[in-house]
Amino acid sequence: MIIQETLENGIRVIAEKMDGLRSCALGVWVGTGSAYELADEAGISHFIEHMLFKGTEKRSARDIAVEMDSIGGSINAFTSKECTCYYCKVLDEHLTIAVDVLSDIVMHSVFDPKEIEKEQGVVSEEILMVEDSPEDLAHDTIASVYYDDDPLGKPILGTEESVRSFTRENLIKYMGRQYVPSRVVVAAAGNFDETMLVSLIKERFAGMKPGTALPISDNKAPGGKRFVGVEKDIEQIHICMAMPGTAMDTCDQYPLYVLNNALGGSMSSRLFQKIREQRGLAYSIYSYLNCYRSEGSFSLYAGTGEGQAADVIALMAEELDLIRRAGITPEELERSRSQLKGSCLLGQEGTSSRMNALGKTALLLNRRYDANEVIRRIENVNMDDIMRIVPNTIDKENMSTVCVGRVKCQEPALRAYLHV
Repeated sequence: MIIQETLENGIRVIAEKMDGLRSCALGVWVGTGSAYELADEAGISHFIEHMLFKGTEKRSARDIAVEMDSIGGSINAFTSKECTCYYCKVLDEHLTIAVDVLSDIVMHSVFDPKEIEKEQGVVSEEILMVEDSPEDLAHDTIASVYYDDDPLGKPILGTEESVRSFTRENLIKYMGRQYVPSRVVVAAAGNFDETMLVSLIKERFAGMKPGTALPISDNKAPGGKRFVGVEKDIEQIHICMAMPGTAMDTCDQYPLYVLNNALGGSMSSRLFQKIREQRGLAYSIYSYLNCYRSEGSFSLYAGTGEGQAADVIALMAEELDLIRRAGITPEELERSRSQLKGSCLLGQEGTSSRMNALGKTALLLNRRYDANEVIRRIENVNMDDIMRIVPNTIDKENMSTVCVGRVKCQEPALRAYLHV
Protein backbone atom coordinates (compact mmCIF):
# COMPACT_ATOMS: atom_id res chain seq x y z
CA MET A 1 0.00 0.00 0.00
CA ILE A 2 1.38 3.40 -1.06
CA ILE A 3 0.62 6.56 0.91
CA GLN A 4 1.13 9.96 -0.72
CA GLU A 5 0.53 13.35 0.82
CA THR A 6 1.75 16.91 0.43
CA LEU A 7 2.21 18.98 3.59
CA GLU A 8 0.91 22.53 3.83
CA ASN A 9 4.41 23.93 3.29
CA GLY A 10 4.93 21.86 0.11
CA ILE A 11 7.00 18.90 1.37
CA ARG A 12 5.92 15.69 -0.33
CA VAL A 13 5.52 12.46 1.64
CA ILE A 14 5.51 9.03 0.04
CA ALA A 15 5.52 5.77 1.98
CA GLU A 16 4.98 2.10 1.28
CA LYS A 17 3.71 -0.22 3.98
CA MET A 18 5.37 -3.67 3.86
CA ASP A 19 3.55 -6.05 6.18
CA GLY A 20 5.35 -8.86 7.94
CA LEU A 21 8.53 -6.88 8.60
CA ARG A 22 9.92 -5.34 11.77
CA SER A 23 12.02 -2.61 10.15
CA CYS A 24 11.36 0.73 8.49
CA ALA A 25 13.66 2.77 6.26
CA LEU A 26 13.17 6.53 6.23
CA GLY A 27 14.82 9.08 3.95
CA VAL A 28 14.77 12.85 3.55
CA TRP A 29 15.51 13.61 -0.11
CA VAL A 30 16.59 17.12 -1.10
CA GLY A 31 16.73 18.25 -4.72
CA THR A 32 20.21 19.67 -4.69
CA GLY A 33 23.69 18.44 -5.52
CA SER A 34 26.85 19.44 -7.33
CA ALA A 35 24.91 20.28 -10.52
CA TYR A 36 23.16 23.14 -8.66
CA GLU A 37 26.23 24.82 -7.23
CA LEU A 38 27.49 28.22 -8.35
CA ALA A 39 31.11 28.68 -9.41
CA ASP A 40 32.37 29.51 -5.90
CA GLU A 41 30.30 26.76 -4.24
CA ALA A 42 32.03 23.66 -5.63
CA GLY A 43 31.47 20.81 -3.17
CA ILE A 44 29.15 22.73 -0.84
CA SER A 45 26.23 20.25 -1.19
CA HIS A 46 28.46 17.39 -0.06
CA PHE A 47 30.06 19.50 2.68
CA ILE A 48 26.64 20.40 4.11
CA GLU A 49 25.76 16.70 4.09
CA HIS A 50 28.75 16.12 6.39
CA MET A 51 27.98 19.11 8.59
CA LEU A 52 24.40 18.10 9.34
CA PHE A 53 25.77 15.26 11.48
CA LYS A 54 27.98 17.61 13.54
CA GLY A 55 25.39 18.88 15.97
CA THR A 56 21.99 20.53 16.24
CA GLU A 57 20.41 22.93 18.72
CA LYS A 58 19.58 20.01 21.05
CA ARG A 59 21.96 17.20 20.00
CA SER A 60 25.73 17.03 19.74
CA ALA A 61 27.41 14.92 17.06
CA ARG A 62 27.98 12.25 19.71
CA ASP A 63 24.34 12.43 20.82
CA ILE A 64 23.18 11.69 17.25
CA ALA A 65 25.45 8.66 17.00
CA VAL A 66 24.65 7.34 20.48
CA GLU A 67 20.89 7.77 20.05
CA MET A 68 20.85 5.72 16.85
CA ASP A 69 23.29 3.08 18.12
CA SER A 70 21.30 2.63 21.34
CA ILE A 71 18.25 1.47 19.38
CA GLY A 72 20.21 -0.71 16.95
CA GLY A 73 19.49 1.64 14.07
CA SER A 74 21.71 3.04 11.33
CA ILE A 75 21.93 6.56 9.94
CA ASN A 76 23.86 7.94 6.99
CA ALA A 77 23.66 10.20 3.95
CA PHE A 78 24.92 10.64 0.40
CA THR A 79 25.25 13.43 -2.15
CA SER A 80 25.01 13.01 -5.91
CA LYS A 81 24.92 15.37 -8.87
CA GLU A 82 21.19 16.10 -8.54
CA CYS A 83 20.10 15.09 -5.04
CA THR A 84 21.15 14.67 -1.42
CA CYS A 85 19.60 12.06 0.86
CA TYR A 86 19.67 11.63 4.65
CA TYR A 87 18.41 8.23 5.68
CA CYS A 88 18.12 5.78 8.52
CA LYS A 89 16.82 2.29 9.19
CA VAL A 90 15.26 1.29 12.50
CA LEU A 91 12.88 -1.18 14.09
CA ASP A 92 9.26 -0.15 13.65
CA GLU A 93 8.96 0.58 17.38
CA HIS A 94 11.66 3.27 17.06
CA LEU A 95 10.20 5.16 14.10
CA THR A 96 9.43 8.22 16.25
CA ILE A 97 13.12 8.55 17.10
CA ALA A 98 14.11 8.19 13.45
CA VAL A 99 11.76 10.96 12.29
CA ASP A 100 12.86 13.20 15.15
CA VAL A 101 16.59 12.76 14.48
CA LEU A 102 16.34 13.22 10.71
CA SER A 103 14.13 16.29 10.99
CA ASP A 104 16.44 17.72 13.64
CA ILE A 105 19.63 17.44 11.60
CA VAL A 106 17.99 18.75 8.40
CA MET A 107 16.26 21.72 10.03
CA HIS A 108 18.20 22.61 13.18
CA SER A 109 21.93 22.04 12.60
CA VAL A 110 24.06 24.75 14.18
CA PHE A 111 27.15 24.81 11.91
CA ASP A 112 29.63 25.42 14.69
CA PRO A 113 32.67 27.22 13.15
CA LYS A 114 35.04 24.89 15.02
CA GLU A 115 33.27 21.86 13.56
CA ILE A 116 33.37 23.46 10.10
CA GLU A 117 37.13 23.84 10.37
CA LYS A 118 37.56 20.21 11.44
CA GLU A 119 35.30 18.93 8.69
CA GLN A 120 37.19 20.93 6.09
CA GLY A 121 40.17 18.78 7.01
CA VAL A 122 38.09 15.60 6.80
CA VAL A 123 36.65 16.41 3.36
CA SER A 124 40.07 17.50 2.10
CA GLU A 125 41.34 14.05 3.05
CA GLU A 126 38.38 12.53 1.21
CA ILE A 127 39.40 14.49 -1.91
CA LEU A 128 42.97 13.24 -1.56
CA MET A 129 41.64 9.67 -1.29
CA VAL A 130 40.12 10.08 -4.76
CA GLU A 131 43.46 11.37 -6.03
CA ASP A 132 45.11 8.26 -4.58
CA SER A 133 42.52 5.93 -6.15
CA PRO A 134 43.21 5.92 -9.90
CA GLU A 135 39.93 4.18 -10.73
CA ASP A 136 37.91 6.84 -8.86
CA LEU A 137 40.05 9.56 -10.42
CA ALA A 138 39.35 8.16 -13.89
CA HIS A 139 35.58 8.28 -13.30
CA ASP A 140 35.70 11.83 -11.94
CA THR A 141 37.90 12.98 -14.80
CA ILE A 142 35.77 11.41 -17.54
CA ALA A 143 32.75 13.31 -16.21
CA SER A 144 34.59 16.62 -16.32
CA VAL A 145 35.95 15.91 -19.82
CA TYR A 146 32.70 14.60 -21.31
CA TYR A 147 30.51 17.37 -19.85
CA ASP A 148 33.21 20.04 -20.12
CA ASP A 149 31.79 23.27 -18.59
CA ASP A 150 28.34 21.85 -17.91
CA PRO A 151 27.52 21.57 -14.17
CA LEU A 152 27.17 17.77 -14.50
CA GLY A 153 30.93 17.65 -15.00
CA LYS A 154 31.69 19.13 -11.58
CA PRO A 155 33.18 16.78 -8.96
CA ILE A 156 30.73 16.15 -6.13
CA LEU A 157 33.45 16.66 -3.50
CA GLY A 158 34.62 19.98 -4.90
CA THR A 159 38.29 20.96 -4.57
CA GLU A 160 40.50 21.48 -1.54
CA GLU A 161 40.56 25.18 -2.32
CA SER A 162 36.78 25.52 -2.52
CA VAL A 163 36.16 23.40 0.59
CA ARG A 164 38.70 25.36 2.64
CA SER A 165 36.92 28.60 1.67
CA PHE A 166 33.49 27.69 3.10
CA THR A 167 32.19 29.75 6.02
CA ARG A 168 29.18 29.33 8.25
CA GLU A 169 27.46 32.11 6.32
CA ASN A 170 28.08 30.27 3.02
CA LEU A 171 26.47 27.10 4.33
CA ILE A 172 23.43 28.83 5.83
CA LYS A 173 22.90 30.87 2.65
CA TYR A 174 23.06 27.76 0.45
CA MET A 175 20.69 25.81 2.66
CA GLY A 176 18.26 28.73 2.71
CA ARG A 177 18.28 28.75 -1.06
CA GLN A 178 18.18 25.00 -1.82
CA TYR A 179 16.69 23.26 1.24
CA VAL A 180 13.16 24.46 0.63
CA PRO A 181 9.92 22.41 0.89
CA SER A 182 9.32 22.35 -2.86
CA ARG A 183 12.62 20.48 -3.22
CA VAL A 184 12.08 18.00 -0.35
CA VAL A 185 10.57 14.51 -0.33
CA VAL A 186 10.25 12.37 2.81
CA ALA A 187 10.09 8.71 1.83
CA ALA A 188 9.54 5.60 3.95
CA ALA A 189 9.21 1.87 3.38
CA GLY A 190 8.61 -0.95 5.84
CA ASN A 191 6.32 -1.60 8.77
CA PHE A 192 4.63 1.46 10.25
CA ASP A 193 1.30 2.83 11.37
CA GLU A 194 0.15 5.06 8.51
CA THR A 195 -1.64 7.65 10.62
CA MET A 196 1.22 7.91 13.10
CA LEU A 197 3.90 8.23 10.39
CA VAL A 198 2.17 11.04 8.52
CA SER A 199 1.35 12.81 11.78
CA LEU A 200 5.00 12.61 12.89
CA ILE A 201 6.30 13.97 9.60
CA LYS A 202 3.77 16.81 9.62
CA GLU A 203 4.71 17.74 13.17
CA ARG A 204 8.50 17.58 12.75
CA PHE A 205 8.79 19.14 9.27
CA ALA A 206 6.10 21.85 9.52
CA GLY A 207 8.74 24.43 10.45
CA MET A 208 10.59 24.26 7.13
CA LYS A 209 9.89 27.59 5.49
CA PRO A 210 9.02 27.97 1.80
CA GLY A 211 11.63 29.59 -0.40
CA THR A 212 12.79 29.93 -4.00
CA ALA A 213 15.57 27.59 -5.10
CA LEU A 214 17.62 28.06 -8.25
CA PRO A 215 15.65 26.93 -11.30
CA ILE A 216 16.42 23.45 -12.64
CA SER A 217 18.43 23.86 -15.84
CA ASP A 218 18.60 21.55 -18.86
CA ASN A 219 22.10 20.13 -18.85
CA LYS A 220 23.81 19.26 -22.10
CA ALA A 221 27.13 17.66 -23.01
CA PRO A 222 28.91 19.68 -25.73
CA GLY A 223 29.72 16.67 -27.91
CA GLY A 224 32.89 16.04 -29.90
CA LYS A 225 35.87 13.75 -29.51
CA ARG A 226 38.35 14.31 -26.67
CA PHE A 227 41.33 12.59 -25.06
CA VAL A 228 42.90 13.49 -21.71
CA GLY A 229 45.83 11.76 -20.07
CA VAL A 230 46.37 12.08 -16.30
CA GLU A 231 49.95 11.24 -15.42
CA LYS A 232 50.31 9.03 -12.34
CA ASP A 233 53.30 6.91 -11.38
CA ILE A 234 51.33 3.68 -10.96
CA GLU A 235 51.53 0.19 -12.44
CA GLN A 236 48.27 0.20 -14.41
CA ILE A 237 46.59 2.49 -16.88
CA HIS A 238 42.95 3.13 -16.03
CA ILE A 239 40.82 3.73 -19.12
CA CYS A 240 37.42 5.44 -19.18
CA MET A 241 35.35 6.14 -22.28
CA ALA A 242 32.10 8.12 -22.30
CA MET A 243 29.55 8.37 -25.10
CA PRO A 244 26.02 9.80 -25.34
CA GLY A 245 23.49 8.15 -23.05
CA THR A 246 19.94 9.07 -22.17
CA ALA A 247 18.06 11.14 -19.63
CA MET A 248 15.92 9.50 -16.97
CA ASP A 249 12.48 8.20 -17.85
CA THR A 250 12.80 8.33 -21.65
CA CYS A 251 11.85 5.71 -24.21
CA ASP A 252 15.57 5.00 -24.70
CA GLN A 253 16.38 4.31 -21.05
CA TYR A 254 15.46 0.64 -20.81
CA PRO A 255 16.85 -0.39 -24.21
CA LEU A 256 20.09 1.24 -23.09
CA TYR A 257 19.99 -0.69 -19.79
CA VAL A 258 19.71 -3.90 -21.81
CA LEU A 259 22.49 -2.88 -24.20
CA ASN A 260 24.75 -1.90 -21.29
CA ASN A 261 24.16 -5.22 -19.59
CA ALA A 262 25.12 -7.13 -22.74
CA LEU A 263 28.23 -5.04 -23.43
CA GLY A 264 29.79 -4.70 -19.99
CA GLY A 265 27.22 -4.73 -17.21
CA SER A 266 27.63 -8.33 -16.06
CA MET A 267 30.06 -11.22 -15.82
CA SER A 268 28.57 -12.77 -18.96
CA SER A 269 28.97 -9.52 -20.91
CA ARG A 270 31.12 -9.16 -24.02
CA LEU A 271 33.81 -7.00 -22.47
CA PHE A 272 34.22 -9.18 -19.38
CA GLN A 273 34.32 -12.43 -21.34
CA LYS A 274 36.56 -11.26 -24.18
CA ILE A 275 39.06 -9.01 -22.40
CA ARG A 276 39.25 -10.60 -18.95
CA GLU A 277 38.26 -14.24 -19.38
CA GLN A 278 39.59 -15.00 -22.88
CA ARG A 279 42.57 -12.65 -23.10
CA GLY A 280 43.47 -12.06 -19.44
CA LEU A 281 44.21 -8.39 -20.10
CA ALA A 282 42.26 -6.84 -17.23
CA TYR A 283 40.97 -7.71 -13.78
CA SER A 284 38.31 -4.99 -13.65
CA ILE A 285 36.35 -4.14 -16.79
CA TYR A 286 32.74 -3.00 -17.12
CA SER A 287 30.31 -0.49 -18.58
CA TYR A 288 27.75 1.70 -16.81
CA LEU A 289 25.12 4.39 -17.30
CA ASN A 290 24.63 7.79 -15.72
CA CYS A 291 21.05 8.97 -16.29
CA TYR A 292 20.18 12.49 -15.14
CA ARG A 293 17.05 14.64 -15.48
CA SER A 294 17.85 16.02 -18.94
CA GLU A 295 21.03 14.27 -20.04
CA GLY A 296 23.02 11.07 -19.67
CA SER A 297 26.19 9.22 -20.59
CA PHE A 298 27.21 5.64 -21.41
CA SER A 299 30.68 4.74 -20.14
CA LEU A 300 33.22 1.93 -20.36
CA TYR A 301 36.04 1.27 -17.88
CA ALA A 302 39.09 -1.00 -17.82
CA GLY A 303 42.23 -1.17 -15.67
CA THR A 304 45.23 -2.82 -17.34
CA GLY A 305 49.03 -2.88 -17.46
CA GLU A 306 50.57 0.06 -19.29
CA GLY A 307 52.03 -2.17 -21.98
CA GLN A 308 48.59 -3.57 -22.76
CA ALA A 309 46.56 -0.37 -22.71
CA ALA A 310 46.56 0.15 -26.48
CA ASP A 311 45.47 -3.46 -27.05
CA VAL A 312 42.65 -3.14 -24.51
CA ILE A 313 41.44 0.10 -26.10
CA ALA A 314 41.53 -1.58 -29.51
CA LEU A 315 39.46 -4.53 -28.23
CA MET A 316 36.94 -2.20 -26.55
CA ALA A 317 36.65 -0.21 -29.79
CA GLU A 318 36.23 -3.44 -31.74
CA GLU A 319 33.25 -4.48 -29.58
CA LEU A 320 31.70 -1.05 -30.04
CA ASP A 321 32.07 -1.37 -33.82
CA LEU A 322 30.50 -4.86 -33.77
CA ILE A 323 27.49 -3.61 -31.84
CA ARG A 324 27.14 -0.58 -34.09
CA ARG A 325 27.04 -2.87 -37.14
CA ALA A 326 24.95 -5.75 -35.85
CA GLY A 327 23.56 -4.91 -32.41
CA ILE A 328 23.37 -7.75 -29.91
CA THR A 329 22.28 -11.35 -30.39
CA PRO A 330 18.81 -12.69 -29.47
CA GLU A 331 20.48 -14.73 -26.70
CA GLU A 332 22.11 -11.59 -25.26
CA LEU A 333 18.81 -9.74 -25.44
CA GLU A 334 16.96 -12.43 -23.51
CA ARG A 335 19.73 -12.89 -20.94
CA SER A 336 20.04 -9.14 -20.32
CA ARG A 337 16.30 -8.72 -19.86
CA SER A 338 16.21 -11.63 -17.42
CA GLN A 339 19.17 -10.28 -15.44
CA LEU A 340 17.66 -6.83 -15.16
CA LYS A 341 14.27 -8.20 -14.19
CA GLY A 342 15.79 -10.42 -11.49
CA SER A 343 17.90 -7.60 -10.12
CA CYS A 344 14.86 -5.31 -9.95
CA LEU A 345 12.69 -7.86 -8.17
CA LEU A 346 15.39 -8.90 -5.70
CA GLY A 347 16.05 -5.25 -4.88
CA GLN A 348 12.40 -4.74 -3.99
CA GLU A 349 12.66 -7.20 -1.10
CA GLY A 350 14.53 -4.73 1.12
CA THR A 351 13.07 -1.70 2.89
CA SER A 352 16.10 0.49 2.09
CA SER A 353 16.05 -0.19 -1.65
CA ARG A 354 12.28 0.29 -1.74
CA MET A 355 12.57 3.62 0.10
CA ASN A 356 15.35 4.73 -2.29
CA ALA A 357 13.24 3.95 -5.35
CA LEU A 358 10.22 5.80 -3.94
CA GLY A 359 12.18 8.86 -2.83
CA LYS A 360 14.35 9.27 -5.91
CA THR A 361 11.46 8.83 -8.35
CA ALA A 362 9.24 11.27 -6.47
CA LEU A 363 12.00 13.87 -6.19
CA LEU A 364 13.52 13.73 -9.66
CA LEU A 365 10.55 12.63 -11.79
CA ASN A 366 7.68 13.94 -9.67
CA ARG A 367 5.75 10.69 -9.85
CA ARG A 368 5.31 7.42 -7.99
CA TYR A 369 7.73 4.54 -8.47
CA ASP A 370 5.99 1.46 -9.86
CA ALA A 371 8.01 -1.78 -9.87
CA ASN A 372 5.47 -3.46 -12.16
CA GLU A 373 5.93 -0.68 -14.72
CA VAL A 374 9.71 -1.13 -14.57
CA ILE A 375 9.36 -4.88 -15.19
CA ARG A 376 7.01 -4.23 -18.12
CA ARG A 377 9.44 -1.77 -19.67
CA ILE A 378 12.30 -4.26 -19.33
CA GLU A 379 10.26 -7.11 -20.82
CA ASN A 380 9.10 -4.95 -23.73
CA VAL A 381 12.61 -4.12 -24.96
CA ASN A 382 13.12 -5.77 -28.36
CA MET A 383 15.82 -5.90 -31.03
CA ASP A 384 14.30 -2.96 -32.92
CA ASP A 385 14.65 -0.83 -29.78
CA ILE A 386 18.32 -1.81 -29.47
CA MET A 387 19.08 -0.98 -33.11
CA ARG A 388 17.19 2.31 -32.77
CA ILE A 389 19.41 3.59 -29.96
CA VAL A 390 22.74 2.21 -31.21
CA PRO A 391 23.57 4.98 -33.74
CA ASN A 392 23.15 7.75 -31.15
CA THR A 393 24.81 5.85 -28.29
CA ILE A 394 27.71 3.96 -29.88
CA ASP A 395 29.08 7.17 -31.32
CA LYS A 396 32.87 7.37 -31.34
CA GLU A 397 32.74 10.82 -32.94
CA ASN A 398 31.19 12.05 -29.68
CA MET A 399 33.31 9.93 -27.34
CA SER A 400 35.60 11.25 -24.64
CA THR A 401 38.47 9.10 -23.34
CA VAL A 402 40.53 9.45 -20.18
CA CYS A 403 43.62 7.44 -19.29
CA VAL A 404 45.17 7.61 -15.80
CA GLY A 405 48.66 6.23 -15.23
CA ARG A 406 52.04 6.49 -16.91
CA VAL A 407 50.41 7.88 -20.01
CA LYS A 408 53.05 10.12 -21.61
CA CYS A 409 55.06 7.37 -23.25
CA GLN A 410 51.88 5.57 -24.36
CA GLU A 411 49.90 8.57 -25.55
CA PRO A 412 50.81 8.46 -29.28
CA ALA A 413 49.70 4.81 -29.54
CA LEU A 414 46.57 5.44 -27.50
CA ARG A 415 45.60 8.42 -29.63
CA ALA A 416 46.21 6.41 -32.80
CA TYR A 417 43.82 3.68 -31.68
CA LEU A 418 41.23 6.30 -30.73
CA HIS A 419 41.81 8.43 -33.87
CA VAL A 420 42.21 11.65 -31.85
